[in-house]
Amino acid sequence: MGRLYPPSPRILSLLLLLFFSSFSASSEATVTATRLAQKGRPGFLYTRTRGRCTPLYWSSRNEAWPRMVPQEATVSKVFGWRASERYRSDLTLLEATARKDKENAFHRLLKQGTASLLNSYARKGFPYSAWEIKTLVLQAMVSEEAAARQAQGFSVANEACS
Repeated sequence: MGRLYPPSPRILSLLLLLFFSSFSASSEATVTATRLAQKGRPGFLYTRTRGRCTPLYWSSRNEAWPRMVPQEATVSKVFGWRASERYRSDLTLLEATARKDKENAFHRLLKQGTASLLNSYARKGFPYSAWEIKTLVLQAMVSEEAAARQAQGFSVANEACS
């Protein structure tokens, strides 16, 4: 067996520098993660990102709404008087995108239809035009089955959009 020689002072100093810098970096990361967690942000933890075209995204107000469709606009003004028969007359588009009720097909239609309408104005290449969306929403209000089918169509388009 060969003889072992002690490492040179230069190698020792490099190893010590590397060792202590790794502790410094991990403590900075911990401080950063703690600050983000205190602000309500998850930091490095698992976060589920949603598309930029979903109702969840539009209700979060991460992006300015298109000028053609202000957040304060009521559903009845945007989709017409037939929509006011099905939904509250003072229901705003922002409230429509933030709805949590999944069991009602008409509410899903409104939620996904509103997001699709916003996407038609804000995203180039969105598969539906604004007038087409308004027409499809009104046509789907005839039955719960039609509403569920159209809501699913809007949902697919919203999820596929980027």
